[in-house]
Amino acid sequence: MSDSQKLPVDRASTTFFQTVRAVAWSFLGVRKKSELDADMARLNIFHILAVGFVGAILFVLTLIALVHWIVAK
Repeated sequence: MSDSQKLPVDRASTTFFQTVRAVAWSFLGVRKKSELDADMARLNIFHILAVGFVGAILFVLTLIALVHWIVAK
């Protein structure tokens, strides 16, 4: 499909779950280029930043809790 034949993308139609899923796959580093391009066209950058920030905080807190649990044994 050429660029002129692509359907317009409605950014408002993306759900919170789609943003979380895209960020989670990006955290793992397993993304197809085609999926990345589709996400860049569809998702709101502010939603991506917010979900990424919350995901990073949760990751750090999980690591801290894991270290405290291991050291306490």
